[in-house]
Amino acid sequence: MSVMRVTAAGDGMIFRRLPGEYPGFAEVRDFLARGDLRFLNLETTVHRHETFGAAVSGGSWFCTDPEILKDVRAFGFNALSTANNHAMDYSHAGLLKTLEYIRGAGLAVAGTGASLSEAAAPAYVDTPAGRFALIGACSSFHPDAIAGNPARGVPARPGLNAIRYNTVYRLPEEELAQLERIADDIMINAAGNNERAQGYAPPIPEGQAAFGKLRFERADAPGKRTSVDERDMRRVEASIREALFMADCVLVAMHSHEIPALSKEEPDQFYVEFAHRCIDAGAHAVLGTGPHLLRPIEIYRGRPIFYSLGDFIMQLENLQFPPADMFEKQGMTPADGLDRMFDDRSGHGTHGLYYEKIMFETVVPWFELEDGALRRLELLPVELHFDAPRSTGGWPRPMPDGGILERMAAMCAPYGTKLDIRNGIGVVEL
Repeated sequence: MSVMRVTAAGDGMIFRRLPGEYPGFAEVRDFLARGDLRFLNLETTVHRHETFGAAVSGGSWFCTDPEILKDVRAFGFNALSTANNHAMDYSHAGLLKTLEYIRGAGLAVAGTGASLSEAAAPAYVDTPAGRFALIGACSSFHPDAIAGNPARGVPARPGLNAIRYNTVYRLPEEELAQLERIADDIMINAAGNNERAQGYAPPIPEGQAAFGKLRFERADAPGKRTSVDERDMRRVEASIREALFMADCVLVAMHSHEIPALSKEEPDQFYVEFAHRCIDAGAHAVLGTGPHLLRPIEIYRGRPIFYSLGDFIMQLENLQFPPADMFEKQGMTPADGLDRMFDDRSGHGTHGLYYEKIMFETVVPWFELEDGALRRLELLPVELHFDAPRSTGGWPRPMPDGGILERMAAMCAPYGTKLDIRNGIGVVEL
C-alpha cells in the first residue's frame, strides 16, 4: 500500500527576509510539513541583478535576492514552479540565473529551462513515501517568453513551458455581417489578408471571420469560446506519460490569469479543458496559481483540480531595485523614487493587488493519496497580514474565523465540491 501526501501553496512574491518565527509562522510551517511534496509557485526571478531588465515584464519587474531561498526552505517547500508571467522579467539571462540559484539551494524546479524540452520536463522529488514528479506550465505570458528547442545548429531558446489557447468570439448572423462590413470599411483585415495571400500566415479556419487579429463565428447568441492549443497540450500529456513511468505521483502546476467574463474567480474554458485533460492523461492533481485570489476546487475523476491557490506571500511593494522601465511605465523617472511610483500606481492606495483584502486570503491544501486514489483533502485558511504596515505585512498566518472557508465553500458548490468546516479546517467530502 502506497500512501503519499502533498501540501501546496499559491504565489510567493517574496522580497524581504523572513523575520524569524513571527506569530503564525510555526502553524503554517507545521501544516505544510504534513506533505511529503511541498509545492510553491515562486513568482519572481532570483539573482543579484547580474543582468538587465527585459523590455517587457509580467506587470512589475520582479527580482529578489537569492538569500530568500533560505526562507522558502524555512517554510519547508521542496518543489517550485517558475512558469509564470514574471519568469522573463530580466530576460533570458535572468531566467537562467534564477534556475542556477534555485538548484544551488537544493530545490526541485519545473516549468522553465534553457530549452523547451527542459522547461517541459518533469522535476522529480524523492521522498521516503515515494517519488513525485512536478510539471510546470503557464498560459499568461508575452510571446518572447516561450522556450524553444535547438534545430540545425541553431541553439535552444530559454523560456517557459507555454500553454497557448485559441479564442473565437460568437455573434448572431446579422451582427456578424455588420462586423464584416465594418472590417471592410476600415480595412482592418488588409495587412492580414496580404500576409495570408503571400503564405506568411495560415488561412482563416472555415466558418470563421476575421476582425484584425480577432476571430468570429456565427452563433445563436453572442459569446466567446476558448480552447487549448493542441501542440502545447500534447507536449504536457507526453510529459505526464513520461512522469508516470518514472514516478509514483504526478502533479501539474498551471499559472493562468485568464478569465471567461468579469469574475476573476472563474477559470477560463481552455483552462478547464487543460486541467481535465491532464487528469485524463494520468496526473494526480492540478495545482493552479495566477490571478492572486482563490478559485474553485473541482474533484474530477476522483482527483483534485485547484484552479487557483491565491497568494501565499505578498510583498509587492517591497521591490528595491526595479529597472527604469518600471518608472517610465508610470510616466516617471527613477529620480521620483519608489514611494511616489507605487503611490501613483495605486491611486494613492485606492486600487491594485496590494490594496484588496481578497488578494491576501487563501487556503493551503493538504491531500493524501493511497495507491494513487485521493483519500482525504483538507484546507488551512490563511491570511497574509493585510492590515500590517508595508514593512512587516505579506507573511502567511492561519485565519480560521475570517470567512475564508465559507467563501471557498460557496465558490466550490457549482463544481459539485462540498466543503465541511471542522475546527477551523476545511474538509472536502469525497
